[in-house]
Amino acid sequence: MIIQQQIEQQLQSSFAPIFLEVVNESHMHSVPADSETHFRVVVVSGTFEGCSRVSRHQQVYAVLAQQLAGPVHALALHTHTGGEWEKRDQGVHASPECLGGSKADQT
Repeated sequence: MIIQQQIEQQLQSSFAPIFLEVVNESHMHSVPADSETHFRVVVVSGTFEGCSRVSRHQQVYAVLAQQLAGPVHALALHTHTGGEWEKRDQGVHASPECLGGSKADQT
């Protein structure tokens, strides 16, 4: 839970989000129990006004560079402005199940 908390704190201080959700999805992947390697991140912030999706993701990657260079393998990013978030009814699609690694071999 340490990595997840670091991610939450860094995003909170960098983007002052209207809404922030960081979900550890490592259990959906072929990693050891209690891993913190795969996360779904939803950040809703006025900071993203006028920015492309690529630019928003680059901003998040820059803030989380230390985690991405170490323990974090993957981020599913959902970055929105307040207006975009309202149009989405304040929701995002669930991440798909992982079929990589040994999970694909289990059939």
